[in-house]
This record gives sequence, C-alpha cells and structure tokens, in this order.
Amino acid sequence: PLSPLYGGLAFMLSVLVFGQLLQGRPKKRLGNIFPEREWGYDKIRGEYSALAAATFFATFGYFYISVLAMLPTFVQIMGCASAVGFAIWVVFGTPVSMPGGPRTHPIDRHPRWNKKPFEFEQGWFSAVSSESHDLTLKELPNGEPLTGEPFGRQTWHFDQKKKTAGGKDTITHDCSVNPNTSDKLFRAQRISAWKAKGGKVPEHKWVPKDAKDCARKGIAFYQMLQCEDGHWAGDYGGPHFLMPGMIVVWYVTGKDEAFLPASKRRAMRHYLTVHQQADGGWGTHIESPSTMFGTTLCYVALRLLGVQPHDPRSLKAQKFIKDQKGALYTASWAKFYLCLLGVMHWDGHCSIPAEFWMLPDWFPFHPGRLWCHCRMVYLPMSYLYGKRFVYSDAEKDPVTLGLRKELYCEDYGSIDWDATRHWVAPMDNYSPKPWTMRYAQDLLAYWERLGGPLLRLLRGWGLEYTIDYMAAEDLQTNFICIGPVNKVLNMLCAWEHGGRKNDNPKYQRHLLRIPDYLWVAEDGMKMQGYNGSQCWDTSFAVQAAVEGGLADEFPEMTRKAYEYFERTQILSTEVSKKSPAYGYEDEESRRKYYRHVSEGGWPFSTSAHGWPISDCTSEGLKGVLLLRELDAIKSWGKSPKISDQRLFNACNVLLTLQNFDGGFATYENNRGYGWYEALNPSEVFGDIMIDYSYVECTTASLTGLTTFHKLFPDHRTDEIKYAISRARSFLKSIQRKDGSWYGSWACCFTYAAWFGVEGLLLCGEPTTSQNIRACVEFLKKHQKPNGGWGEDFRSCFDKSYAKEGMKAYGDSQGAGIVPTAWALLAIGAAKNVKDRDSIERGVKYLMSRQLPSGDWPQEGISGVFNRSCGITYTSYRNVFPIWALGRYSNKYLPAVGGKGI
Repeated sequence: PLSPLYGGLAFMLSVLVFGQLLQGRPKKRLGNIFPEREWGYDKIRGEYSALAAATFFATFGYFYISVLAMLPTFVQIMGCASAVGFAIWVVFGTPVSMPGGPRTHPIDRHPRWNKKPFEFEQGWFSAVSSESHDLTLKELPNGEPLTGEPFGRQTWHFDQKKKTAGGKDTITHDCSVNPNTSDKLFRAQRISAWKAKGGKVPEHKWVPKDAKDCARKGIAFYQMLQCEDGHWAGDYGGPHFLMPGMIVVWYVTGKDEAFLPASKRRAMRHYLTVHQQADGGWGTHIESPSTMFGTTLCYVALRLLGVQPHDPRSLKAQKFIKDQKGALYTASWAKFYLCLLGVMHWDGHCSIPAEFWMLPDWFPFHPGRLWCHCRMVYLPMSYLYGKRFVYSDAEKDPVTLGLRKELYCEDYGSIDWDATRHWVAPMDNYSPKPWTMRYAQDLLAYWERLGGPLLRLLRGWGLEYTIDYMAAEDLQTNFICIGPVNKVLNMLCAWEHGGRKNDNPKYQRHLLRIPDYLWVAEDGMKMQGYNGSQCWDTSFAVQAAVEGGLADEFPEMTRKAYEYFERTQILSTEVSKKSPAYGYEDEESRRKYYRHVSEGGWPFSTSAHGWPISDCTSEGLKGVLLLRELDAIKSWGKSPKISDQRLFNACNVLLTLQNFDGGFATYENNRGYGWYEALNPSEVFGDIMIDYSYVECTTASLTGLTTFHKLFPDHRTDEIKYAISRARSFLKSIQRKDGSWYGSWACCFTYAAWFGVEGLLLCGEPTTSQNIRACVEFLKKHQKPNGGWGEDFRSCFDKSYAKEGMKAYGDSQGAGIVPTAWALLAIGAAKNVKDRDSIERGVKYLMSRQLPSGDWPQEGISGVFNRSCGITYTSYRNVFPIWALGRYSNKYLPAVGGKGI
C-alpha cells in the first residue's frame, strides 16, 4: 500500500544507513572507483555506492508516488511531468563543468600607468634546493626544522655588497610599457652561473636555418636557466591581493623583523609603488584595471610598510577609494583583512560559521565538499571570524586610527556596519551574490545575534576542529600550505591559538616557509600565487625537447631534469617519507581531513608542498616515461632509480581523480553540486566552489595514462581503457558550438584548443573528426595577417575571444608568441595537409620573433585562475615556441610530407 509516511521514513533511514553507518566501509576502498567502491558515502569522492543510489531512488520514488496518489489528477499529471522533465535535464542538460559564456557584461576598462621607469636596488640573489634551506636556517636560527624534500625550493636573499643583475648597474621597470616583468634578475644570475662553469652561450651570429634549428637554439638558451637541482624557476606572481594579506599578518603579530626584515619591506614598497596606476588604484592583478579589491589592500599594505598618509602615493589611493564610496564597497576578502587589522568592524563582514564543519559529511552542503582551495581559505577564515580576532593595538596605533579616517567617506564611529555587509563596488562584483546567498547570509546574521548558548556550544566544537584541521594541513605540507592566502591565515591562527606569542613553535615553523612564496624581479618583491610552478614548468620543458627530437643533444639538461622528477614525486623518496606528511597518508587521516591519496602524485611546485594535482601528476609521469627512453638516461651510470611501483602509484592517483562526468578535476574529485555556486561568497572570483572537470586536466591526465599504458599494457588495462572512453565523451560534451573550448587555467581559447584536440586524438578520435575539424577552423578564423594568434586575460574574464587579441602587450596586430605556439600545437596535432599554409605562417611568425640570444620577448600575462585573475608564467615564452616548432619539424612534416620551413 502507498504511504507517504512509510516512504519518507524509508528514505531517511536509507540516508542514515548509507550516509552514516556504512560510510568508510570497507576502509581500504576510500576514494576508489568502480567496482571497488565503499558501501556507503565516500567522502573523498563525494559519491555514494551504486547500491546506495538505487536504494535512494527506490525509497524516494515510493514516497513521491505516495504523495501524488493523495492529490487531484491534474496535480498528479503535473508531478509526473516534472519528474520526467527533471530526469531529461539531468541526462541531457548542460554539463555542470561547462563554463558558459560569453558574459553579458564584458570588462570595459583598461589599466593605465604614468610613463616612468622605476629603478630597483641592487643586492638580491636567488638560492635553490639545499642552499636555500641552509640560507633560510642561517637567517632565521629559531631552532625549528625545515622538513620535506629541498629539491625545487627557490628563495631570494639580500646582500647589499652583491650586484643583482649579472653585474648591471641599474634595474628598471616601467609598467606603462608592460606591467609584466621579464625575470631579468633571475635569468641574468643563471646565465652568469652558466658562464662561470664554462657553459657555451648561443651566439648572436647563429641564424637558425629551419624551424628545428630555431627550436634547438631556443633550448640552447633555455638550458642556461635550469637550476642546479634540475628544475626551471620563474616568476609566478601577478595577483595584487596576496602580498597585502601577508603584510597585515606581519603587522598584527608584532611586526617581527625576522618575518619581514627591512630589505624585504623596501622591496615590497617598491613593488607597490611601481604598479600603482595613474588613477591612484591597483588592479586585482598586474594587467587588471584598478579595482576596489586591489586598491584597498595595496593601499593598506603601503601604509603598514611605513608610507605616510600625506605621501603622494597615499593621496592618490585615498582619492580613488573615496571616489568609489569608500572601503565599505570593497570585496569581502579585503573586508576580512580590514577586520583583522581593526579598521572595520566584524559586523560589516558576513558570517563564516565554523560550526558548519560539525554537519554530517553526507549532508548536501558541507565544507568538506568544497574545492580544496576554497575550503582551505575559508577554514582559517572561519576560525578567525569565530574568535572575532582583532589587532590588539588597533585602538591606539596611529596607523590603524589613521586608516579609519582614510578608507571611509563617513565618520568611522557613525557607520551602521550591519547594513553594509552586502555592499560591493560594481568593478569588484565579478560574481554577484544571488538572492539565495544574500538571504542565507542574512539568516546567519540572525543566528550570530540570537544563537545564544547553542551557538556557543556548536561554535566551540567547530573552532576546536578547525584548529586541529589547520595543524594537520601545516604538517602535511611541511608548513608551506596549499596556497599563499591560507598560508598566512593558518600562521595567524597558530599564533592566536598559541597565546599570541612569537616564540610559539608552530608560528616559528611557519616563519621558515614565508620565503617560499616570495619572488624578486625588476618590479621588486612580490608574493607568488603558489610556492612556484617548478614541476609544471619542468615537465613541459622536457616534453618540448623530447617531441622535437632534441633532448639527447642536451644530456646534462635531461639528466638533471630526470633527477628532479625522481626527487619531486610526492611521498615517494626516503626524505619525504621521513617528513611528518607521510604520517597522514593512512586511510583514517585522509578521511578525517578530506585528503585525496597523495603518494605517487607529482605537484605543481615541490614535493614538500605535498598536494598532488591530476595534470601535474600526469605531466610528471609522462616526463619520467619519456626521459627513460632517451640514450642520455640509459647510458647514465648514476641515473636515479624510479621503481615500477612508483609509476603504478602515479597511475592510481590519476585513475582515482576521474569525476563522475568522465572528466578530470584538479586536486580532488568533485564532491559537491553545481548549485553550490549560488553560495559563492567571494564576489571577485567565478566558479570556485567545487572541483570541476576541465578540458586541460582531462587531456593532461590522458597523456600520462596513454603513455603509461603503452609501456605497461598489462597494468589495470580495463580501468585505463574505460577511463579513456569516458574522457572522450566528456571532452565532446563541453566543446562549444563554434568548435572551441574555454581555457580555465591560461589565456584562453588557444590554450584550451591545444588540450581539446590532443585529448580527443589520445582517445582514438580520427583527425578528420567533426569535433577536431571544428576546433581547427575556429583557430584558423582567429589567425592574424602576420601568421600569429593573440588573446589576453580578457578572453578568460569575458568568456569570449578577446576582440583586440593581445594588442596591449603583444605586437601591433594583436598576435603574441605564447598563444601562437598553443594554436600551432593544436593544429599540428591534427596533422592535416589542408592546414599547412596556416601552420607554416605561424611557424614563420615564431621564428621571426626569436631574439638573437635564443630567447623570446616577454609579452602579456599567460595564466589565469578562477575566471577573473591573471597570473604569470615567465617560462611559457620559451617552452611553448620550442614545443610548437619541434612538433612541426618532427611530427607534422613527416606526417604530411614535403619540404618544410
């Protein structure tokens, strides 16, 4: 008999059984894929077992039908139609990982700087690996250890007796010419070191005779930049909102000289001065027009670093801020730092309830289901919000008292803070909060006021858990943390939890890892978006050399890279297994702290960082497998041993990272739902709530799996083939109607086209496939008359191909080196003779742009994240032209025949 009561009870009981009682059983299946899933809810994958899903469907279906049976016929018909419509939408609707676009409100402002070259002081030099560890421990002799692999670590140090730029007298930068730096300091030092050991420098009179020789000269130059431990370092800056957060934490923890010595403070002031725009503001990143988000934080940072309120820089910034109605209209992340500093009341910030961590893991919305970068930022934010942390001297410090006047149009004491919580300037409002989030935050405001003893009880439990979770994150990452925002906030939480004492051992261990995030270039000292992009850049460099058939010509370079890969595989070396991080790799720890399997993966940066990523793991795995086949490695008597089991571990990491939709996410599986974006609290970023599947991560993962499968055809054969089949369907599902793919991690459509075309080919799609031809024709449509391609961060921001291409910082036609290389990699992979003219025009363009040194010029920003923020990859101007020229010479020409360029 139909009974809504029995149906409802049966459904709730099934949720409790599979969500709570059977969660984590059997233990060894945590994070596994079909057919060895957990019986209940798997919190690592964010999925239920097939049995659980079937039970939910049956019990809820029974409940739904029982309810309909009690209603009039018309309502029953509507109910059935709604159920059918919902099922059709689930099966055939727009995939949750489809980025959408174009945006209805494209960016309509441009950055502008006054023409002025700023001179930077001498004395900065870089150190890597063990030398970096030694110098850090010498400069900060606090008795605490630096754990984890030293390979890949890159830090900057100051010695006023040293010449910074390879002996040059002056170092200047003028943002009105290009806000992007060329990494002159680092590159000059590497070339100087190369010459000192007798290395040969490419001669200016070497005029490449063909495309392959052009690539050869490019490698001859680029090998000089390789660090002693085998990686390539470079500027990974760009965002302006990172360093101010660190400066706020430095200030509120007592302005510790060991944290930021005078030399670093000068270099940071220089950076902020160089990038201040003509209107007095700063952008969210170096190519962004001024925003309230960037300006509020950068101005506060300048003041905390000692710039006076009547300094011309300050007056210009104050005018910009007040012209936008004051700091009440800055973005929520900026408001958070203002609250910490005591120049905004916490009532002006929306609630970040730590008690949400106390929800059951299977609850439809849980913080553990968020994308890890989002999760790990709001984790310390929830602790500091719950504690209502405020700088202890805020009421008497002249700087904070001054900022209370300088940041607002109103008298500070008269502001109705609660009424301002949702205020944000249009220039910051990239992802406007929908009504759902505004109402949710309003309800939480009532909870803050009326929660009483229950709130205090639940929040106490939540705060206790969050501080424990942060302590685990610190140890799992050797106190580097996943990124710069949660790095400094975790550090502040450790200081607060330790009684606000600077001799707290956890705070001191955090201090040792601050240098990991700092980089020095012509524009001064900046905070990077990660502790570098070392493994990522190195894996691309290796693949470029190998595909061009040139790697064996540079045996020293390839051997150093191979050793670097061996030492960088996560939790796989003797050193890394002795670090605290290895103790968190068991199933119980991973389940408690929502961590995907780490052992065997490769990172974006360093092994010590500890977070594996799908594409980085795959590119690292592919790099190792390609290098192992080279004569330079086979004949190397001292070659480090990488066991087959370590390669099997990498394969396992990749297979477990495939999402339900067939695509691959970044660090973890997508554990949440598309509707989470309706709860995005950030305003300035887009699509940050869950770990979506991406065309880039999917194809990168395929490259590793297919290369691995060729060499180990009997290992997990069926699973790899199944993964490839599912990935093929995913790639087709998110291709746009015009043949393009949207690039989420670089600028933008040319980058994604390379991954999209290559991914389909790896899945067995023929080169004549309609999907591949559509993408190639899309690219050819955007080729410039001079043979190049160009786009900048506006493509990502607007989700539409940039109308002016790369005209701002590329050439006069809007073409650029890196987008051209990406487009050539895509079209060249298709190996179609009808594209030859287009390809060879692009090849000629790259060859014509090569400098006499073998380098290529630095142009616009290449990387992007969270849809709206640009980030720097100085290596891309070298690696991708080399790769595109090598693919043309070594792959495309043999496939289509005839004499090439």
